[in-house]
Amino acid sequence: MTLGSLISVSGLVVALLVLAQAPQAAAGSGFDPPAVGFPASLPHGASDAGGGRRPAAESILLKDLSTGRTLYEFEPERQLSPASLTKIMTALVILELGELQDPVTVSRQAAIARKIHLRLRAGQVFTLEDLLKAMLMTSANDACLAAVEHVAGSEESFVLRMNAKARAFGLWNTHFSNACGFDAPDHYTTAADLAALSELALQHPVFRSLVRLEVEAITPLNGDRSYVLRNTNRLLGRLPGVEGIKTGFTSRAGRCLIAKVSQDGKELLLVLLNSRRRWNTAATLIQYGLGNLEATATGVR
Repeated sequence: MTLGSLISVSGLVVALLVLAQAPQAAAGSGFDPPAVGFPASLPHGASDAGGGRRPAAESILLKDLSTGRTLYEFEPERQLSPASLTKIMTALVILELGELQDPVTVSRQAAIARKIHLRLRAGQVFTLEDLLKAMLMTSANDACLAAVEHVAGSEESFVLRMNAKARAFGLWNTHFSNACGFDAPDHYTTAADLAALSELALQHPVFRSLVRLEVEAITPLNGDRSYVLRNTNRLLGRLPGVEGIKTGFTSRAGRCLIAKVSQDGKELLLVLLNSRRRWNTAATLIQYGLGNLEATATGVR
C-alpha cells in the first residue's frame, strides 16, 4: 500500500475495519467519536491466521499539545526499547554542550558504527550542525557517534549526561546505555516519558527546525563529496501538518515513531512503540485526534 492511499479516506476505513478490540479513548475527553465518523473505540489489534489478536503497537500515546490532554493511550507506562528515538535526548545534550559550527573530525570508531550509517570516513571533518542533521533525519549512527565523541570525549561520558538529564526532566522510567539507540537490557523508556521529552525538545528552535527537514545535503569541510539526507519519516510532506519528529527501528524495539502535527490551530503529539503497521496506525490515530479536537471545538458530543 502506498502512503498516498494509506492516508486517503478509503485507506483509513480499511485500517479501521481490519483492526479490532481497542482500548477506549482517554476517559473524560468529552468526545463521542461516531459523531465525526470514527468508531466508539479506536482499534488496536488485527486478527492473525489463528484468530488471535496482534496489537497494532505495544505502546501508544496521543496528546493534545495545546492543553496537555491525553486523547488516546495504550500501555503508555510500559518500559520498552526506543531504538533511534534515543537520538532525541542525544540531540538535546549535543545542543547543550556543543556549538553548531564546531568542526568535528570523524574518528575511526565512529566511521565503523553499526547498522544505519552514511559510510562516513575517518578523518572527514563536518560541522556539528551537519552531523545533527544526519542523525535526526536519517538516524545515521556514524554521524551520531562522531558528534557524541566531540562534545563529551567518549560515548560513555556522554551517556552519563543523558541519564543525568533524564533524571533532571523527571523521566523516571527511562535509562540509556548508549547514545544512538542500540538494543540493550538497560536501555529503555516509555511512551509517556518520550512524549514529555519530545515536548521539551520541540521548545529548542534548532531541534524543531532540523526534524522538519525532508531532504538536505551535507559536505565535509575537508572534501567535496556530498551526502544526501532523506528524512526517514514518511509522513513528512505527505500528511498535512506533520512537523517531524523521529523514527526508529531495531529488531527488539520494532518500528517506532514520534510525530508532531499542527493543523488548523490544532497540535497533536503521537508516540508509537513497536508498531507493526506504523504508517497506517499513525495516520488513523492522527485523523482520530484531529476529529476529537474539532468535535470539542464545535461542541459536538
